Amino acid sequence: MPFIYNLQDIFPDSLVGTGLAKKDGFLWKIGRVVENFTYRNADKIIVISEDFKKNIMAKGVPEEKIVVVYNWVDEDAVKDVPRSENKLFDTFNLERSKFYITYSGNIGLTQNMDMLLEVMEELQMEAPDIQLVLIGEGAYKKQVESIIEAKNLMNVTMFPFQPYEDISYVFSLGDAGLVISKPGVGANSVPSKTWSIMSASRPVLANFDENELKDIVTDHNCGIFTKAGDKDAFKASILKLYSNPSLCREYGQNGRQFVMENLTKEVGTKKYVDVIKSFEKKEIKRV
Repeated sequence: MPFIYNLQDIFPDSLVGTGLAKKDGFLWKIGRVVENFTYRNADKIIVISEDFKKNIMAKGVPEEKIVVVYNWVDEDAVKDVPRSENKLFDTFNLERSKFYITYSGNIGLTQNMDMLLEVMEELQMEAPDIQLVLIGEGAYKKQVESIIEAKNLMNVTMFPFQPYEDISYVFSLGDAGLVISKPGVGANSVPSKTWSIMSASRPVLANFDENELKDIVTDHNCGIFTKAGDKDAFKASILKLYSNPSLCREYGQNGRQFVMENLTKEVGTKKYVDVIKSFEKKEIKRV
């Protein structure tokens, strides 16, 4: 019976990236045995990015065995909500006249919140109209709250996760959406929040490891990419969007277009069905 493997994360590589395992360590070696066994026995492997494809090809998987299918976003559930109609500004008591960058997701150890808050500390004096809104929970949230209080960061506000039915309001809240991580953590991933930012017609402000995310953001002009940990370049990217509202809108529109052409449920499911049907044809030929 044909076996199709849907690869959503690459273990044990991701364990090494987060520091939970060491390369060439015992856990890593066990993971590689399981990984190789799975790839060898799968008839087709569906991966969620070109970077995943390159990763497993480097481990000996034939290219003809691999199909890239991006994880899709619900383009109807996540769409642009004009600022005048966004109820979260009233809920959170935010001034609509300011420039907002938003981060929605896990506030953990890998998101480089320390660097982000350092940038906001500098911008508080240089451009007080630039505001950061953090929406989420996580293991590092209390530390972030402590830093905000200790440095008296009046340009940073935090709120808990919002109900899913308000997802369009969340990703439309900012003038730009953040995708950020510490160096060495995101080499093999494109965070799913990227698609939600783009679906809401907002530019992506990425400070991330150089991978497929960089290619998408730069090649399709849907935001600004800076290398993970490069604080000066990241700060400059924020100021660039802040000083150029028309560029902000252009990047946001380009992102939405990329979503509609590549990341809808219709596009994604058709690719899955095509892979499955390719085996049906082989079975018919055998009979």
